Amino acid sequence: MLGLGTKNIGIDLGTANTLVYVDGKGIVTNEPSVVAKNTQTGEIIAVGEEARAMIGRTPADIDAIRPMKDGVIADYDTTAAMLKYFMNKALGGKNNHPLVMICVPSGVTEVEKRAVIDAAKVAGAKEAYVIEEPYAAAIGAGLPVMDPTGSMVVDIGGGTTDVATISLGGIVSSRSIRMAGDKIDEAVIAYIRANFNLLIGERTAEEIKIQLGCASIEEAKKLDGMTIRGRDLLTGLPKTQDITAVDVANAIQETVQAIIEAIKDTLEETSPEIAADVIDHGIVLTGGGAQLKSLDSVISDATKVPVFVAQDPLECVAIGTGESLKNIDVLKKH
Repeated sequence: MLGLGTKNIGIDLGTANTLVYVDGKGIVTNEPSVVAKNTQTGEIIAVGEEARAMIGRTPADIDAIRPMKDGVIADYDTTAAMLKYFMNKALGGKNNHPLVMICVPSGVTEVEKRAVIDAAKVAGAKEAYVIEEPYAAAIGAGLPVMDPTGSMVVDIGGGTTDVATISLGGIVSSRSIRMAGDKIDEAVIAYIRANFNLLIGERTAEEIKIQLGCASIEEAKKLDGMTIRGRDLLTGLPKTQDITAVDVANAIQETVQAIIEAIKDTLEETSPEIAADVIDHGIVLTGGGAQLKSLDSVISDATKVPVFVAQDPLECVAIGTGESLKNIDVLKKH
């Protein structure tokens, strides 16, 4: 048994954001997965929101990095330090070696799973387990995962898009592609560079995605544009530029199509019975990418299946990860 006063916690360790769910309290932490460290000494300067504010604005000896890339650990030591910070913060500074459940993309290798478990233990977890992201998302979205009926969930995060059909407490078919929120940001940066000779940073690209991002070029025509600032590639001087939502829609089409293809591939792999259930109940979108304007209707048009955005798309995975702690004995056997 765990010691009295120890809270079990679920962690959505995302490429873009990390959310921590504490048993009995719900989500207590939601901060960017960013760490600022001193490149000379290796000392951690800031984590989360504070570190994100430093991106692109640090002196030479401080580097603001995202230790997770494409849903997996890219920098092990920094990820462990970040996990420790978030766990301590979530538990009010009293890290009583909790039991931790962390979600991972459905396509990760055993080595990548092991790295996540080890990082959690280094950060102070008594025991650590992993749960696949689309399964956690389905639980968080309130889908009947334990029933003998097929559900389909598409979790569009920062690093990966995870697509899965789920029935009787398990994943029936799944796809995990490294085309998600970050790729949309990169596409926006590349498009603006190519079409306007303007260099913008990650944060500006994210603001453009949130304000103007639309999966449908037709629907984008109805949206207002915005004014952005960056560096002129021809003169090297700061420059202001007006862009439209159609510009952004054109920029992100490749990523949107890749997500649609992954959904189609997953549907093709499923049994006729589950395919019929999915037509009845629809596809549920979760993750930050689910908030992209018109994405649900574009996917619905391409698949001929109803598509819905979950109630709290950003929090579904964290809620599902936390809820799964109640069935820890079942998950231990997997």
